[in-house]
Amino acid sequence: MKNFTFRLTIAGIFLIMLFQPSKVFEGASSGLLLWFQIVLPTLLPFIFISGILVKSNAVSLLTNLTGPLLSRFFKVSKTGTYPVATGFLCGYPMGAKAVSDLAFNGLIANKEARYLLSFCNNTSPAFIMNFLVLQNLKKEALMLPSLFILLIAPVCASFIFRFFYKESNASTFVPSEKSSALKGLSLIDETIIDSFEAVTKVGGYIMVFSILLVFAKELFPGAFLWQYLFLPALEVTNGIVLLCNSNLAFPLKYTLLMACTSFGGLCAAAQTDCMLQGTDIPLLPYIAEKLVTTGITSFIAYCYINFIF
Repeated sequence: MKNFTFRLTIAGIFLIMLFQPSKVFEGASSGLLLWFQIVLPTLLPFIFISGILVKSNAVSLLTNLTGPLLSRFFKVSKTGTYPVATGFLCGYPMGAKAVSDLAFNGLIANKEARYLLSFCNNTSPAFIMNFLVLQNLKKEALMLPSLFILLIAPVCASFIFRFFYKESNASTFVPSEKSSALKGLSLIDETIIDSFEAVTKVGGYIMVFSILLVFAKELFPGAFLWQYLFLPALEVTNGIVLLCNSNLAFPLKYTLLMACTSFGGLCAAAQTDCMLQGTDIPLLPYIAEKLVTTGITSFIAYCYINFIF
């Protein structure tokens, strides 16, 4: 029955796309342009160098710097501080990629990987400052507050999530046979292939969700929850533009923008899932944890914009 429903859904989507080629072109072109102009040149170098760092064991040089402070604060192993730094600085889905690489190569335990994923896969500071604040909000005074809110919320959430995962006992980087199997040009060749595969999957998800968003905009045009909660939750860049162009009161608009940016969208969740392939880290707990972080973000943003700003 489930298989029949799935096939029927796919057939229905094909027929809709067949009779609405202009909308498909609009969504696909906007999604692919976003991927080619922004995501590909931004994400690919970081995915590549992250893979090299982990597979060559060179990541230990970085964790020697981040380990002493971050491992104590977040209650993770020294190796586990690498995804923390990457996830907070590089943006989606680099936090998930770093966690996946370490877990796949046997450098962190599964429970630590799940704990790290719960809070270290976030929107990058560059995206927050440039795209969210300067290009769309156009309120430079909100740059530092917005950056602080979106960074402090996952930190606060980590104090909640750590109670659901056992603290790792590992304190040093221990190379595994899998992580040290490749050397020299072989390591670079495999990492290039893996990097292009990962970033191509990201582009595919961006295109799919961009097409979905074009069609979804036509449904329930007057419904508040649909227009300002569901649609922005599909894909974060389009969601931010949609909210900024709305006629909502600014305090509500700002709170929803912070929530949308914190959640990252279902597109980012799909990208995260593709990064986790090859590991046994589940996606649904991650989505639930992102919703908790989104709630914390919304509360802080609401208090700030109504009582401080």
